[in-house]
Amino acid sequence: MKLVIIRHGQSQWNLENKFTGEVDVPLTAIGREEAHAAGKKLKGIVFGKCFTSLLIRAQETLEIILQEIGQLSVPVIKDKALNERNYGSLQGLNKAAMAEKYGSAQIDIWRRSYEAVPPGGESLKDTAARVIPYYKEHIEPLLKTANILIAAHGNSLRALMMYLENISTDEIALINIPTGIPRVYELSEDFKIIEVRYV
Repeated sequence: MKLVIIRHGQSQWNLENKFTGEVDVPLTAIGREEAHAAGKKLKGIVFGKCFTSLLIRAQETLEIILQEIGQLSVPVIKDKALNERNYGSLQGLNKAAMAEKYGSAQIDIWRRSYEAVPPGGESLKDTAARVIPYYKEHIEPLLKTANILIAAHGNSLRALMMYLENISTDEIALINIPTGIPRVYELSEDFKIIEVRYV
């Protein structure tokens, strides 16, 4: 059985180097191209159900992929548990400008560390506290009978990767998920990873 996760294609604020978080920002033309390319890589995998967040950039990425693989009739579940991490008062602000204000080391801590909380926002730990229980209850059981595709966000997927791959809180700080590149998990019947790869 297969679980495929993908971070949405490039968004407008990715392009503008802004903290996006839970702000609902659309894909760029490049982001749509990334989604089409991802779909081409996933042809041949039949999905039983798909999951995404409430944010348009993830939903549009998923829709383009399903168009590419000819599976628009696959049920899609949208839930805020899969939303991007809330960056609080940083949302909408330029990352380079914030690095000048707070120092690049502090920005790296807010963006990558497990427990650090940006002003008024969520830590990765907070994000994991909603993503992982949702995955265990609503997604993991379905993998016994169907391949599943999740289109979500850099931090919601980093939180999920911690659970799936037993990644430590220190190691996760070094992981950045690229936009628009599917990550495929081949799983055993007891949900152990047989193989994992980007495609």
